[in-house]
Amino acid sequence: MIEFPLIVKVLSGEMSAPELTLKQWELLIRQAQASMLAGVLCYRFDPDSIPSRALRHLQSARVHSDKQVNDLLWEIHHLKKVAAELGLPLILLKGAAYAASACPAARGRFFSDIDLLVPKPVIADAEKKLMAHGWVSSLHNTYDQYYYRKWMHEIPPLRHVFRGSVIDLHHNILPLTSKACPNASLLIEAAVNVGDNPQIRVLQMPDMVVHSAVHLFYDGELDHGLRDLVDLDSLLRNSSEDIAMLVVERAFELGLQLSIFYAFRYLNIILQTPISAEVQQRSQQAAPGRFGLQMMDFLFLRALMPAHPSCGDQWTGLARWLLYVRSHWLKMPWYLLFPHLSRKAWFRLMGKEKH
Repeated sequence: MIEFPLIVKVLSGEMSAPELTLKQWELLIRQAQASMLAGVLCYRFDPDSIPSRALRHLQSARVHSDKQVNDLLWEIHHLKKVAAELGLPLILLKGAAYAASACPAARGRFFSDIDLLVPKPVIADAEKKLMAHGWVSSLHNTYDQYYYRKWMHEIPPLRHVFRGSVIDLHHNILPLTSKACPNASLLIEAAVNVGDNPQIRVLQMPDMVVHSAVHLFYDGELDHGLRDLVDLDSLLRNSSEDIAMLVVERAFELGLQLSIFYAFRYLNIILQTPISAEVQQRSQQAAPGRFGLQMMDFLFLRALMPAHPSCGDQWTGLARWLLYVRSHWLKMPWYLLFPHLSRKAWFRLMGKEKH
């Protein structure tokens, strides 16, 4: 087992704020900033237990996070108009969903865009409605446009021409080319209203946890993997006692049980999230073989750490690269993957790749 960095020891409760030295606080702030968790720490700590120099950094991150939430609520005000014109609710995903539903996972969290989910048959109409309200495609490469619309679970990102907000419009939570691509209608039909507003919805809590796990363990860029793991920890700790078993059963129903197995395993190992023996036993029915699990432990226990020099070892770079390759392999069959990667490499070589 590798030695976890200071921020993990703090988040897991192994170390508390009052026992940290000034030198440790300096290191903790750097690790928190690298993992986008400085705002989260500000909410978790008693301000009186934080040295003034460290407190300024954490409070600055908290203010930035609170502003993002306020900006999101203003964007949701405009999205309600889009939903009304579309005649269908817009479903918020991940960070936007946490903030809109006042979920504890949103406290101190940073997010850079707004993820929306709509049924695939209406995605073209939804895009037109969003464009009419100022969101336009920020991706102009013809091949990338084709790639997104043909194979992916979302269209190219849309950026507002005046406010600069970015929307990722999804019709599923995994690419259509992935063997694990679920039936999105199951997620959409079970979504719940945000408050008493039927125009803006979020996934029901078990689906929210499943999606967060899928996003983390199918993603090839894990620079903020610890932040996503903290999201999962918060979602589970702040829900009903039976939520973990509901999550596992829902994952099996959706065919996404492997992601939940990894989520529960690394939550328990890294953040010491309490997972009952019954839940662990059920989730382990999706576990890979012994060698495969040893390999995943080698990779994820390194790649999920913050992208900071103090949080890695000589194998961390290799682990991140192998998981990047794995993510593409999981999302696309080889006969599509190899031509796609070859073409992207050519674009970069010719200086045409801007994304």
